[in-house]
Amino acid sequence: MNLPVTPLTHRPPLRARDVYERVLELGETIRGNAAEARALRRVPQENIDSLQEAGFFLALQPKRWGGYEVDPQDFFRMHLAIAENCMSTAWAAGIVAVHAFQLALMDERAQQDVWGEDIHTRISSSYAPLGKVTEVEGGFRLSGRWGWSSGSDHCTWVFLGAICPDGGFRSFLLPRSDYEIMDTWHSMGLQGTGSNDIVVDDVFVPAYRTHKAEDGFLGTNPGVTADSAPLYRLPWAQLFIRVVSTPAIGAARDTLDIYRNLVVGKASGDVTKLAGDTATQERIAAAVTHIDEMEAILFRNFDRMMAQVNKGEEVPVLERIKYRYQASLVIERCMQVIDSLFSSAGGGSVFTGSEIQQRFLDVHTARAHVANNPVSFARNLGAVLLGAESSDFFV
Repeated sequence: MNLPVTPLTHRPPLRARDVYERVLELGETIRGNAAEARALRRVPQENIDSLQEAGFFLALQPKRWGGYEVDPQDFFRMHLAIAENCMSTAWAAGIVAVHAFQLALMDERAQQDVWGEDIHTRISSSYAPLGKVTEVEGGFRLSGRWGWSSGSDHCTWVFLGAICPDGGFRSFLLPRSDYEIMDTWHSMGLQGTGSNDIVVDDVFVPAYRTHKAEDGFLGTNPGVTADSAPLYRLPWAQLFIRVVSTPAIGAARDTLDIYRNLVVGKASGDVTKLAGDTATQERIAAAVTHIDEMEAILFRNFDRMMAQVNKGEEVPVLERIKYRYQASLVIERCMQVIDSLFSSAGGGSVFTGSEIQQRFLDVHTARAHVANNPVSFARNLGAVLLGAESSDFFV
């Protein structure tokens, strides 16, 4: 018996249900390609092609550009399903897919540059503010080196983060001809994400191909008009922080299934031999509950945000700060679940190729992402609740 999927509190529209069903059908393929992903150190092309055909990369893309404009609840339900079969594929594909949302916030000319000839054009990213920026007529000159650009081998554009001379943070959108991909991704986990380095040497980026963090925070995005779907009035940060934490929930679900099968196997199929093993029972019960709580918060938060934007309301900053902190806790809570199960999975779990060990390595690697370190987000939430100003504008 597998852990049941948490139902959504809203009814997904037909287009979202159709894409979700197609993504579910890919489970066996994605799981079967997991070893290849680790060996290649990137997502296998078959996975990318299959997810494109299923419509996953179009999920958050505007309808006018061939997309489905699904609610985030539906998108992350798909994301969880992918992660249950391969966390690397979910991590890279989710990050790439969410960039369609960010591009929809930008100047119409930027959207035309990327999607004008092919609506299936994909974008990778690295948002760390590592670039050197010089303001020039019509735009900027950009140089630098960025790490962790997941899925970059499958993309022909990239978003790169940098601080402008005026002190403001922007995402810079560059075509493949303007950057180099450096093969650097040799990692202990998430090996299949292809999170390589991006190198840029003094290229021109027109101003319209930049996205101000301030616009994402204030909701003053140039691509959002009165005719835009309410979806695009969500704060951009709320989408991105979830694509680097949600895969861990799917991995935790899969770890629980692996663990239960290991335990039952050790009992030679006679589950009555486990009746007195209270430690095993408690581990499983705790894992089920932690996973359920994380999913409930994920879907509840987006239910509330979508209800607000559908009514034409803004999402209050205090709520956004709370959601950011809750998203950052996901990896640590998944680590607790997976560590608890891995620690009692038996001697076979330590050998190379162990399925449960791979989930352990993946989730610990995900913890290294800056968005998954809850310390500063906890302090910011606590400080704001005590009357201080927010120190985090990526919310």
